[in-house]
Amino acid sequence: MTEPSTHSIWLRPERAGRGPTPTFDRDRIAAAGIALADADGLPAVTMRAVAVALGAGPASLYRYVATRDELLELMIDQVNGEISYDALGSEYWLDDLLALAQQSRSVYLAHPWLLDATAARTPVGPHAVTYLEHALAALADVDVSPRTKLEAIAILNAVVSTLTRAEVLQRLAGQTVPQWQQAQAEYLTQVALAGHHPHLATALTGQAPEAEDSSEALFDRILTRVLTGLLQPEDIGATSVGGRAKVEPPAASPDSTTTSLTAHDAPPLTNDHL
Repeated sequence: MTEPSTHSIWLRPERAGRGPTPTFDRDRIAAAGIALADADGLPAVTMRAVAVALGAGPASLYRYVATRDELLELMIDQVNGEISYDALGSEYWLDDLLALAQQSRSVYLAHPWLLDATAARTPVGPHAVTYLEHALAALADVDVSPRTKLEAIAILNAVVSTLTRAEVLQRLAGQTVPQWQQAQAEYLTQVALAGHHPHLATALTGQAPEAEDSSEALFDRILTRVLTGLLQPEDIGATSVGGRAKVEPPAASPDSTTTSLTAHDAPPLTNDHL
């Protein structure tokens, strides 16, 4: 087996060594790996399994990829190529970033194994560079530092991954978001009724129940809040105490809490709560 390289696979020739005309190329190898992962999950992707799918011997693949990790890099980059940029070019940066995020979500939902493949680290290939360039283009006129823009894009990607992972797991469990929220609401309501958590009691009272969001609407709403907070002008938001806004807790009184919040009038948890 070839020793792992310290250089990116994208900086190396597509096929190492001399010999006959190449039988395969990186795109074909990646496509075989993607087909295996889509069908049976990431553990099904081995060098041997990909070689069998291609009708080749395992040793022949090492002329193209040095390790399984490099194979995964090729697969990740190829599915990232499914992201469309056709909806970009609006007059508002947030609309473009939300469009990019929805495209990323679609790729994750089409290839759930991608969530695990990028859990520890996300390799940068040609299609990832294209994504980054479009995201930075959307932020070109936003008045924050380049570092803040890059950090915001990284956080955007992390939130997209987290939200989509939850969506995938709920689908696998056969449970809808409202069903899951209702189960949590029942417990939290009882905890709040005990009177020992005044902030929780305040959060659960005084809010009218709202119609449940679709997955897409919830996704956009959360990302909107995250991005507008991260990308406000950097001279805004000076705070009063140690860099943080001073917030006074509500008065804690077991008696007043239990009388103001009952199991009947506490609204079920909506997407605003979770």
